[in-house]
Amino acid sequence: MYKFFFDLVFKRMDPEKAHHLAFRWIRLAARTPVLRTFAAAALAPRYKELRTEALGLRMHGPFGLAAGFDKNAVAIDGMAMLGFDHVEIGTVTGEPQPGNPGKRLFRLVQDRALINRMGFNNDGSAAVAARLAARRPVFRTVVGVNIGKTKVVPEAEATADYVKSAERLARHADYLVVNVSSPNTPGLRNLQATESLRPLLTAVREAADRTVTDRRVPLLVKIAPDLADEDVDAVADLALELGLDGIIATNTTIAREGLGLRSDPALVQETGGLSGAPVKARSLEVLRRLYARVGDRMVLVGVGGIENAEDAWQRILAGATLIQGYSAFIYEGPFYARAIHKGLAARLAASPYATLAEAVGADTRKATA
Repeated sequence: MYKFFFDLVFKRMDPEKAHHLAFRWIRLAARTPVLRTFAAAALAPRYKELRTEALGLRMHGPFGLAAGFDKNAVAIDGMAMLGFDHVEIGTVTGEPQPGNPGKRLFRLVQDRALINRMGFNNDGSAAVAARLAARRPVFRTVVGVNIGKTKVVPEAEATADYVKSAERLARHADYLVVNVSSPNTPGLRNLQATESLRPLLTAVREAADRTVTDRRVPLLVKIAPDLADEDVDAVADLALELGLDGIIATNTTIAREGLGLRSDPALVQETGGLSGAPVKARSLEVLRRLYARVGDRMVLVGVGGIENAEDAWQRILAGATLIQGYSAFIYEGPFYARAIHKGLAARLAASPYATLAEAVGADTRKATA
């Protein structure tokens, strides 16, 4: 039914306008007690065998919503109602910004992909922090906060900009993510180089620790699929050295060649980050490489091209404790998370593993034994 609705309505709309329309419906449903109760019962059934502990947090399962969908922390309950076990908001920047001019979001329907050059459009860390402080949760869910660099801030002053956001947002975050991998903010990906990343992550860690004194806020870094293998290794080593809690692999790609894209070439060549099915293979490669390097010493979050339960299961076997989706949600609709959970429970039951935690990294360990 959703596919029919997508083809009839959303496919004919500008992608960003369709996003805002769907967003309003989700928020409205979450604010309507009877509707949200029935929606959660249908879309967010719980499976005891999928309960997950990660980053010192307990979650209903391993599957969450990636950053980019709820940039301003306005639909956390709505996304929990749809079955996401954690919701990562943002990316949030130190100062509010409108993002890049439109048109800036494109659907590659034939490839089940998106291209975006949104440019971190958001209300800024002060406004988002106030919204999170005032929030009265309807559903219990883990909330991650993804922070990035304000566009007008020079690269040399990036650390101070991240620290500002961390100081404002850390107390409201179940975990904090440093995003240095979006291709849509000039110079941002340069911060993935270890000589730039080390002082940045150190400063954000210190800011979180001095702001929140009654608990330790887990800190993760999100990296791009376009990093060379040796750079993936360098980030993994740095994360271990600094005592980071995790790595998210991966963000969108700027690559177009070799991905077997079938959409209109003019559309394919739009500037921006490509997400969805075409990034699946490289994201899985990066995840396997990270797990081979860090093992169980930190949490790995697999994201990029997770369309169904089999994709999710492969990420777990490769080394992901947590997994996230976004682009496939656009194509799969409101039953997306439900299908992932049901399929994961079935695969776990049919596997030789007693628990989901036991399955994490199993294939990578076999390959490197």
